[in-house]
Amino acid sequence: MMARMIISLAALAALSVTASPALAKKRSPGFEATLPPAAPVSPGFENAITGNTSPATGGIFNASTGYAALHEGLRARRVGDPLTIVLVESTTTSKSVNAKNSKDGGVGLVPPVSGPFSFLSAAALKGSANSSFNGQGNAGQTSTLSATLSVTIAEVRANGTALVKGEKRMLLSQGKEWVQFSGIVRLADIDMENRIASTRVADAYIEYSGKGALQRSSRQGWLSRFFNMISPF
Repeated sequence: MMARMIISLAALAALSVTASPALAKKRSPGFEATLPPAAPVSPGFENAITGNTSPATGGIFNASTGYAALHEGLRARRVGDPLTIVLVESTTTSKSVNAKNSKDGGVGLVPPVSGPFSFLSAAALKGSANSSFNGQGNAGQTSTLSATLSVTIAEVRANGTALVKGEKRMLLSQGKEWVQFSGIVRLADIDMENRIASTRVADAYIEYSGKGALQRSSRQGWLSRFFNMISPF
């Protein structure tokens, strides 16, 4: 009976761990690098020196070979172009709560001086009540993330913005770590070095996680998490 109970508890705990996204520690898909669209292939002429075939456009200029105007420079602006996201995230929050209340009450009756209740004393018919409460609470959190991550442009939109996404994967001696990023940037905010701060990215999604020996040692065991979940204290 005891063995069956332990097996049942283990199964429930395993299900709870599997269902919890915070403990799964699996790398989310969909952050692979976006490749630029392939150049259209059309009949053309063959270069006598290199042997390559260029599309016949009626001229010697071909804008699909990486041409950039002088006013645009070499800044990322097309699908597949890489750019660097400078992660400068810093968050500090604090909260303080203080509550205090007090309540007093009393009642008193005067017994008759004659009659069947004349034997009662005035002190025996007095009552009072009081209650008080004093509670305090404080909470604070500070998080900082400083790093650089190269991403690629996945979609260019008509209003001058672009959807970027990318990831960095590291295989270390004690496990794996990864940084994933996606968001919407304004092409005009990209500097001449193809860098943009993460604070200027809209709808930013940043995930820094990993799995391995260090991550496992920093988490509670599955049985401890199960009993903490059902404990009423």
